[in-house]
Amino acid sequence: MSPSPLHLGLALRLLVLLALANGTPLAAVKLLGRRWAWPLDGGLRFLDGRPLFGASKTVRGIAVAVLATTTGAPLLGLSWRLGLVVGLTAMAGDLVSSFVKRRLGLPPSSRASGLDQIPEALLPLLVCRSALGLSPEDIALTLLLFVGGEVVLSRLLFRIGWRDRPY
Repeated sequence: MSPSPLHLGLALRLLVLLALANGTPLAAVKLLGRRWAWPLDGGLRFLDGRPLFGASKTVRGIAVAVLATTTGAPLLGLSWRLGLVVGLTAMAGDLVSSFVKRRLGLPPSSRASGLDQIPEALLPLLVCRSALGLSPEDIALTLLLFVGGEVVLSRLLFRIGWRDRPY
Protein backbone atom coordinates (compact mmCIF):
# COMPACT_ATOMS: atom_id res chain seq x y z
CA MET A 1 0.00 0.00 0.00
CA SER A 2 1.47 3.38 -0.96
CA PRO A 3 1.46 6.27 1.50
CA SER A 4 -1.25 8.86 1.09
CA PRO A 5 -0.24 12.33 -0.15
CA LEU A 6 -0.83 13.61 3.39
CA HIS A 7 1.68 11.13 4.76
CA LEU A 8 4.16 11.87 1.98
CA GLY A 9 3.89 15.56 2.85
CA LEU A 10 4.39 14.74 6.50
CA ALA A 11 7.39 12.57 5.64
CA LEU A 12 8.94 15.48 3.75
CA ARG A 13 8.38 17.86 6.67
CA LEU A 14 9.94 15.35 9.04
CA LEU A 15 12.90 15.06 6.66
CA VAL A 16 13.39 18.82 6.88
CA LEU A 17 13.34 18.64 10.69
CA LEU A 18 15.81 15.73 10.68
CA ALA A 19 18.04 17.67 8.29
CA LEU A 20 17.90 20.69 10.62
CA ALA A 21 18.78 18.54 13.62
CA ASN A 22 21.72 16.94 11.86
CA GLY A 23 22.88 19.89 9.79
CA THR A 24 22.91 22.77 12.24
CA PRO A 25 25.77 21.36 14.36
CA LEU A 26 27.88 21.16 11.19
CA ALA A 27 26.91 24.72 10.28
CA ALA A 28 27.83 25.85 13.79
CA VAL A 29 31.31 24.34 13.39
CA LYS A 30 31.79 26.21 10.11
CA LEU A 31 30.45 29.50 11.47
CA LEU A 32 31.85 29.43 15.02
CA GLY A 33 34.87 27.15 14.87
CA ARG A 34 35.61 25.79 18.35
CA ARG A 35 33.87 28.68 20.14
CA TRP A 36 31.47 27.29 22.80
CA ALA A 37 32.19 23.75 21.55
CA TRP A 38 32.54 22.00 24.89
CA PRO A 39 32.61 18.21 24.56
CA LEU A 40 29.33 16.79 25.81
CA ASP A 41 31.12 13.94 27.56
CA GLY A 42 33.54 16.35 29.26
CA GLY A 43 36.42 14.13 28.16
CA LEU A 44 35.13 11.15 30.14
CA ARG A 45 36.25 7.71 29.10
CA PHE A 46 34.15 4.57 29.19
CA LEU A 47 35.19 1.28 30.83
CA ASP A 48 37.11 0.34 27.67
CA GLY A 49 39.31 3.46 28.04
CA ARG A 50 37.88 5.10 24.91
CA PRO A 51 35.98 8.40 24.94
CA LEU A 52 32.31 8.14 25.85
CA PHE A 53 31.18 10.04 22.71
CA GLY A 54 34.26 11.89 21.48
CA ALA A 55 35.22 15.53 21.15
CA SER A 56 33.04 16.12 18.07
CA LYS A 57 29.84 15.74 20.14
CA THR A 58 29.43 19.09 21.84
CA VAL A 59 27.00 20.90 24.08
CA ARG A 60 26.77 23.58 21.38
CA GLY A 61 25.91 21.01 18.72
CA ILE A 62 23.08 19.54 20.76
CA ALA A 63 21.79 23.01 21.68
CA VAL A 64 21.74 24.36 18.11
CA ALA A 65 20.11 21.17 16.80
CA VAL A 66 17.31 21.31 19.36
CA LEU A 67 16.85 25.05 18.88
CA ALA A 68 16.69 24.65 15.09
CA THR A 69 14.06 21.92 15.18
CA THR A 70 12.01 23.65 17.88
CA THR A 71 11.88 26.92 15.92
CA GLY A 72 11.71 25.23 12.52
CA ALA A 73 8.72 22.99 13.25
CA PRO A 74 6.11 25.81 13.34
CA LEU A 75 7.44 27.07 10.00
CA LEU A 76 6.58 23.62 8.62
CA GLY A 77 3.10 23.58 10.14
CA LEU A 78 4.11 21.37 13.05
CA SER A 79 4.09 22.19 16.75
CA TRP A 80 7.18 23.52 18.46
CA ARG A 81 6.80 20.66 20.95
CA LEU A 82 7.11 18.14 18.14
CA GLY A 83 10.19 20.02 16.91
CA LEU A 84 11.66 19.82 20.40
CA VAL A 85 11.04 16.07 20.58
CA VAL A 86 12.47 15.49 17.10
CA GLY A 87 15.59 17.51 17.96
CA LEU A 88 16.16 15.78 21.28
CA THR A 89 15.60 12.26 19.94
CA ALA A 90 17.65 12.86 16.78
CA MET A 91 20.54 13.97 18.95
CA ALA A 92 20.00 11.00 21.29
CA GLY A 93 20.21 8.72 18.25
CA ASP A 94 23.36 10.51 17.10
CA LEU A 95 24.90 10.01 20.54
CA VAL A 96 24.03 6.30 20.46
CA SER A 97 25.78 6.08 17.10
CA SER A 98 28.86 7.88 18.42
CA PHE A 99 28.94 5.70 21.53
CA VAL A 100 28.84 2.54 19.41
CA LYS A 101 31.47 3.88 17.00
CA ARG A 102 33.83 4.64 19.90
CA ARG A 103 33.32 1.07 21.20
CA LEU A 104 34.22 -0.21 17.73
CA GLY A 105 37.41 1.87 17.83
CA LEU A 106 36.31 4.24 15.05
CA PRO A 107 37.56 7.82 15.37
CA PRO A 108 35.17 10.80 15.61
CA SER A 109 33.63 11.82 12.27
CA SER A 110 34.59 8.48 10.71
CA ARG A 111 32.23 6.82 8.28
CA ALA A 112 29.97 3.95 9.37
CA SER A 113 27.21 3.59 6.78
CA GLY A 114 23.85 2.91 8.35
CA LEU A 115 25.12 3.47 11.86
CA ASP A 116 25.68 7.13 10.98
CA GLN A 117 22.13 7.67 9.69
CA ILE A 118 19.64 5.15 11.07
CA PRO A 119 19.63 5.87 14.85
CA GLU A 120 19.35 9.65 14.41
CA ALA A 121 16.34 9.29 12.09
CA LEU A 122 14.66 6.14 13.36
CA LEU A 123 14.48 7.17 17.03
CA PRO A 124 12.55 10.42 16.35
CA LEU A 125 10.25 8.63 13.92
CA LEU A 126 9.44 5.91 16.44
CA VAL A 127 8.92 8.36 19.30
CA CYS A 128 6.62 10.57 17.17
CA ARG A 129 4.73 7.78 15.41
CA SER A 130 1.63 7.85 17.62
CA ALA A 131 1.39 11.64 17.80
CA LEU A 132 1.61 11.90 14.01
CA GLY A 133 -0.22 8.73 13.09
CA LEU A 134 2.80 7.34 11.24
CA SER A 135 2.38 3.90 9.76
CA PRO A 136 5.27 1.46 9.47
CA GLU A 137 5.33 2.36 5.76
CA ASP A 138 5.61 6.09 6.59
CA ILE A 139 8.50 5.37 8.93
CA ALA A 140 10.26 3.16 6.38
CA LEU A 141 9.78 5.71 3.58
CA THR A 142 11.05 8.61 5.69
CA LEU A 143 14.02 6.58 6.93
CA LEU A 144 14.91 5.49 3.40
CA LEU A 145 14.66 9.06 2.11
CA PHE A 146 16.77 10.33 5.02
CA VAL A 147 19.55 7.78 4.52
CA GLY A 148 19.66 8.34 0.76
CA GLY A 149 19.38 12.10 1.11
CA GLU A 150 22.16 12.27 3.68
CA VAL A 151 24.56 10.44 1.36
CA VAL A 152 23.76 12.81 -1.52
CA LEU A 153 23.86 15.91 0.68
CA SER A 154 27.12 14.83 2.29
CA ARG A 155 28.80 14.68 -1.12
CA LEU A 156 27.50 18.13 -1.96
CA LEU A 157 28.74 19.51 1.37
CA PHE A 158 32.13 17.93 0.70
CA ARG A 159 32.32 19.63 -2.72
CA ILE A 160 31.62 23.06 -1.22
CA GLY A 161 34.10 22.51 1.60
CA TRP A 162 31.72 22.03 4.52
CA ARG A 163 32.75 18.42 5.10
CA ASP A 164 36.26 17.06 5.30
CA ARG A 165 35.26 13.90 3.43
CA PRO A 166 32.13 12.64 1.65
CA TYR A 167 30.10 9.85 3.22
